[in-house]
Amino acid sequence: MAAGIRVIKVPDVGEGIAEVELVAWHVQPGDTVAEDQGLADVMTDKASVEIPSPVAGRVLALGGAVGQMLAVGAELIRIEIEGGGAATAVAAVIAAPASGVASLAATPAVRQGVLAQADPRAVKTPPVAEARAEPLPAAARSPAVPAPNRAAADRPIASPALRRRAWELGVDLKDVTASGSGGRIVLADLDAHVAAHGPQTPTKRPDDRPSTQYAERSDEQALPVIGLRRRIAQQMQESKRRIPHFSYVEEIDVTEIEALRATLNAKWDTERGHLTLLPLLMRAMVLAVREFPQINARFDDDAGIVTRHGAVHIGIATQTPHGLMVPVVRHAEARDPWALAAETARLAEAARAGRATRAELSGSTITISSLGALGGIVSTPVINRPEVAIVAVNRIVERPVMRGAAIVPRKMMNLSSSFDHRVVDGIDAARFVQALRTMLEGPALLFVE
Repeated sequence: MAAGIRVIKVPDVGEGIAEVELVAWHVQPGDTVAEDQGLADVMTDKASVEIPSPVAGRVLALGGAVGQMLAVGAELIRIEIEGGGAATAVAAVIAAPASGVASLAATPAVRQGVLAQADPRAVKTPPVAEARAEPLPAAARSPAVPAPNRAAADRPIASPALRRRAWELGVDLKDVTASGSGGRIVLADLDAHVAAHGPQTPTKRPDDRPSTQYAERSDEQALPVIGLRRRIAQQMQESKRRIPHFSYVEEIDVTEIEALRATLNAKWDTERGHLTLLPLLMRAMVLAVREFPQINARFDDDAGIVTRHGAVHIGIATQTPHGLMVPVVRHAEARDPWALAAETARLAEAARAGRATRAELSGSTITISSLGALGGIVSTPVINRPEVAIVAVNRIVERPVMRGAAIVPRKMMNLSSSFDHRVVDGIDAARFVQALRTMLEGPALLFVE
């Protein structure tokens, strides 16, 4: 039977997105691919999406280079399939947009990858159109000497996030039994393998070798700024370019709240979970923005509209192997400190493991940034646009403090906060931070409405 050509197109991820960035190819021209094997990763906003193959066949040509921006609906890749008939089947693999989440997994053709998961309820199966195969532009055609064929079994089928997680655990994915469609390894398979065999010591990468002491070096690395790193750079640039920041730093005596936290953990740690300072600060912010609603707001500077939110959706700036992400604890006003702690831990783990959904990475109304023990004395955090405020937690240090006529040891910490001076006046920012200070230094207030 005659072979046919299947053309896979750039998916529509909804929310008005017109183009995506091509961040990784998992195949090359000449490779043999299995159905549901990952072809490429594309990125839009904060969501990276892996596009698996809907068919088995041989890769003919790629539609772009890594780092290139591709329009939605543009040709991504061509695959030669057996038994396709004389005509060429062109499959426009495009998913319908979803509210809050880029939903791309109605079929095995498209699934969320590094940062976003799918919502199969939001997908409509596109029609298959009949068309003639047009040649790709010269820049995207197969090279004269194609890459050697690679059997599908040589490379286990798994998402980039899962591959990274397996590397961190020292697990060879070839040893993992797959339960997903088309032999795809899913997170549950990796977890089961680790539970049965335990994690291994990760193999060091070539760049992990220590350099010779005092030896001169002349090597250089030119690293393209693509994918999430490009999105972070664009967001930071826009925030600093468009927002007139001003910062306000206040010293907080956290001795009493640390003592309360220790008492609560001693009593409730096993039953309710462990409390850090962060959920108590979040509770203080929930109470403070009731008095200062202009702080819990988002500013659309293009439309000239400030929207004050009754709901408090707190973004938690989180460092991950993929870069800085801001998962969002939604409706913090409706959660007690233990619920805030549990949700914060869940989101941080999901972000670091590459499982956070698009909805979990968007919609914050105010953000907290914390570097923990590396928090330093003072910082000047960048506002998470289009929000108007961010609160940064600095390092806790114990030092001598005058209290009355005595010098006593106290645990001290600075809060470094930044505000959008277009919509937040300096006096209101200062009063907001002083309200936080009052509650953190008198922690009983956190539990009084």
